[in-house]
Amino acid sequence: MNEASAQNAPLMTDRELKQFSEFIYSELGIKITQAKKTMLQARLQRRLRTLNMRSYGQYLEYLQSLKGLEVELPQMVDAVTTNTTSFFREPRHFEFLAQTILPQWQKKNAGRVFTVWNAGCSSGEEPYTTAMTLMDYHERVSPLRFSIVATDISTDILHKASRAVYEEEKIATIPVEFRRKYLLRSKDKSRRMVRIVPELRETVSFRRLNFMDNFQFREKMDLIFCRNVMIYFDKKTQNELVQKFCNHLEPGGHLFIGHSESLAGTGLPLRQLAPATYVRI
Repeated sequence: MNEASAQNAPLMTDRELKQFSEFIYSELGIKITQAKKTMLQARLQRRLRTLNMRSYGQYLEYLQSLKGLEVELPQMVDAVTTNTTSFFREPRHFEFLAQTILPQWQKKNAGRVFTVWNAGCSSGEEPYTTAMTLMDYHERVSPLRFSIVATDISTDILHKASRAVYEEEKIATIPVEFRRKYLLRSKDKSRRMVRIVPELRETVSFRRLNFMDNFQFREKMDLIFCRNVMIYFDKKTQNELVQKFCNHLEPGGHLFIGHSESLAGTGLPLRQLAPATYVRI
């Protein structure tokens, strides 16, 4: 924002902050406190300029309309959250998947499809990391049929994820042998871009999903990733969300959460196996 735009931008009143906080909590489960007022104001000012709106009240009214809920709500989600992700983030989860979960699962489930849900998938690095791990297991260890559904509330970020095109600097955390097998480099050497190979892209289906909705899947999951998402929610919303995960997990299925998150004291049917690693009991 240039100096002139900053001077002309409206300031958010405490009343408007309260209204937005209540709306964001009811629609997204995300708690916006007084301490986040400056951040929220700065990020929503960009949306006001884009939509040529003069006030936060006008913007909120639009958000509460049917069109606004469909078109603008995902834009606001991007404004109030941070899509931080990377390939093979928290790598011990993928080691645990390949070395412990899959061998045990195959002993009990011969011939069945291994089902995975990457919840809050952002721009796709996590589900494609999952797909690389499963495909490598299939190729090197034992034949494995698997399916991955990856969800996010932002349609823009899902479009980016489904394209599966990334800057070269983003792939530094991918093991070298996986880069050789699962990445295509741009023919234009000056672009320094890569794309996930088609056979891996085809294993992941992307769909929009709001955690606050009542959602269903056709089958229960053997593994759910929901990492570094619940940090945006209060304890009540976290517990409700993890209950939904339990309802969608096969008995003996696993849940991975972020290392900065905790399920202590929830009383839900989950047993911790390792840091940020749980099994459905």
